[in-house]
Order: sequence, then C-alpha cells, then structure tokens
Amino acid sequence: MLTLKQITEQTELVIAGLEKKHFSGAKEAIEKAIAINNRRREAQQKSDAALAESKKYAQEIGALMKQGKKDEAEAAKVNVAKLKEQIAALGEAQKQAEDELTAHLCTIPNIPYDLVPEGAAAEDNLVVKSNLRECKEGDNVGNWDTVPANGEAKLPHWELAKKYNLIDFDLGVKITGAGFPVYIGKGAQLQRALINFFLAEANKAGYTEIMPPTVVNQASGYGTGQLPDKEGQMYHCEIDDFYLIPTAEVPVTNIYRDVILDEKQLPIKNCAYTECFRREAGSYGKDVRGLNRLHEFSKIEIVRIDKPEHSKESHQEMLNHVEGLLQKLELPYRILRLCGGDMSFTAALCYDFEVYSEAQQRWLEVSSVSNFDTYQANRLKCRYRTADKKVELCHTLNGSALALPRIVAALLENNQTEKGIRMPKALIPYTGFEYID
Repeated sequence: MLTLKQITEQTELVIAGLEKKHFSGAKEAIEKAIAINNRRREAQQKSDAALAESKKYAQEIGALMKQGKKDEAEAAKVNVAKLKEQIAALGEAQKQAEDELTAHLCTIPNIPYDLVPEGAAAEDNLVVKSNLRECKEGDNVGNWDTVPANGEAKLPHWELAKKYNLIDFDLGVKITGAGFPVYIGKGAQLQRALINFFLAEANKAGYTEIMPPTVVNQASGYGTGQLPDKEGQMYHCEIDDFYLIPTAEVPVTNIYRDVILDEKQLPIKNCAYTECFRREAGSYGKDVRGLNRLHEFSKIEIVRIDKPEHSKESHQEMLNHVEGLLQKLELPYRILRLCGGDMSFTAALCYDFEVYSEAQQRWLEVSSVSNFDTYQANRLKCRYRTADKKVELCHTLNGSALALPRIVAALLENNQTEKGIRMPKALIPYTGFEYID
C-alpha cells in the first residue's frame, strides 16, 4: 500500500498518479486517508499529553505524602485515575483509527511511474519491442498491424489437441468443470518439458528455486495485494479461510513478510513452479476457448526483493530473461509497456509479453513482469537494514517465466508441418522427441 509519507508529502502527485491509473474517486480517497490519519495523530497527541500529566501527578503524590498532605495526595490520585481512563479511551480511538486507515489504504492502488503511458485500455499499451520488426515511437496496440506472414491455414490448438490426443477438454469437464483440462501422453510430456526447461533457465540465471504451498492464508493474500482487490477471482476455502493461489508470487513474496533483511542479501532472486487457480469470473467467448483462459494452469514465476536504487536494473534483467525464453522457443513475440488504465492494482510499472497465434490470428499474453516499488513491501513489512543501520522498505518485483497454457497453444499452432508438430531445438532435450506425430 502507499505510505503515509507519500500521501502527506506528495499529495498532488499521488492523486495525479491514481488518476493516470483511472482510479475512480482518487482525490476523495486520498483526502479520506489524510483525515483518518489526522484523527489518529490527534488521539495520539492527546494520549501523550494525558500520559505526561499522569506521570506529573504520580510524582506529586509521593511528595505530598511525605509532606503529610494526605487530602491533596488523594485528590491527585483521583486525577490520575481519571487520566488513566482518558488514556485508555484515547488508545482505543487511536487503534480504531489505525485499523480504519490500514483498511482504507488497502483499497487504494499503487501509483504508476512517469514512464507509464497515458491510456485507459489495452489498445493504448505501447509496443516497445518485437522480433517481427523494429518498433517506432508511438506504436501502440491500437495501430499495430504487424503479424507473421501467413502460409497455409493452420489448425487451432484445440483441434490439434484432439487430432494428436494431447489434451482432453471434455474429460476435464467431466472430472471438474470447464477450464480444467486433462493432459495426455505427449501433451503431458510437453507440459513437464516446459516446466523443467523454464526452471533450468531460471537456475542458470541465478534464481533459487522454491517449492511453496499452493494454498495461503488471508494475511498472505493481503500482503501481496490480491486481497481485497481480487477476492472474487480467487478460490476460497471458507471453512479454513484459505485461498488457492492465483500465482506463485503470493507464497514466494510472503516468505519475506515481517522480515528485516540485511542489505548484503539483496537482491534476492527466487523462482517457483506451481499450479495456479483463477475463477476468471465474467470471462466468455472465443478468448476462453481451449487453453486461452483456464481455471487451473501451470506457471513458473520469478520473484525479486531488491533495494530501491537497484530495482530498475533488476526489472530490466527480468525482462531480458523472459525475452530470452521466447527467443529459445522460436516464437513471434512483442513486448508491451502497459498504460495506466490497463495496469494491475499493485504495479508501478508493468510490461506484458505476447506471442502470436497463427491459427487464431491473434496475440496471446504469456507473461507480465512488474515492479511494485514499495507498495507490496509496505503491506508485507518487508524491509532491509542499510550499512548505516537504517531500516528501509524493499522493492518487490515479479514476472511469469513463463505461464504454460498459451505457450503450448502457440507452440502447437505455429509449428505445424507435414511430419507433425515440430519442437523448438532448445526444448528437445526436455521433451525427448522432435515432433508430435
């Protein structure tokens, strides 16, 4: 969440940032936060004054008793008792204001960096890089018409899955419901190969692998910002009040909740393979067919905890890592810098990676790589101690490296040949086969 220092010292900049993110009622939300904080401070100041007065009376009582002024000492004791009641009431008012302030701050999104372009929706995102052509200033999704040259008509992945017996969507519906596919034979082997490939590449890049739980408590959901913002999109185990994770970002980043790291430990680089669970409420139509949008899917996540002055460099290293994966998979891709209106609740700067599906003739998002600045760290109380013993908030960053479903879709659709579906050279040591036939 935003810090009180940001809100109180850079009020106009914060409001402008929230408006750039198209957050409704930005000014009112910040004014409310300031008002609650003022109420908290007033209660604290009154409590401090009452405590000081109480201590003064306590000192006087001893002196009065020594002087034999018993009546005056008793009167002072009555005043001390009243002050204690007042201090207790003020303490309760202060705690109530603090709880109210924290709850309110959790409803306010992060503010975007200056680098984030103006815009309200996906078509306003800037195309900053592609392996199809050089990008120009002002290229955005709305005017981007570059796609690979189409050869013969390609089959979509859901037809290929049936043709080669790779994925059974109907069986998934029988067992669970729509959005829970069953992978079979070489389809299952391809999944496992991609997982191992992505983890091996992350290991080469210096990421320490974590195998976290896929179920988290409420505090973890609040720590990384999924709660309360995405509560309706998460699967909730009501009896135990646990949540199925939408991404490994949640458990891995929460490793550092309520932790003070040493500056020498930073940057911390973790990666994790997990299953991810998303309700995807409200999704429908062609965008959800086959592997395009699932309720359960596999993903490798990379997470970094860093110092503020190094997080920009870390972010670029993460972008380079994801781009390298797509290059090794020989897929047509583009990188988008998201506009204010299309960014997530918690991100300060986000880049999306999309691959082109020749069969569907559309771009598919396969990764988001985000810098959250201190927003998550403030919620998590994730801090580090500097060389001169000061305690500061960390920066947190994460990205998909990569999410499997749309990568699989693109690999199947873009690599159709007369011999079958060709595997990229870098993946063959992991699949054990060159073609799906």
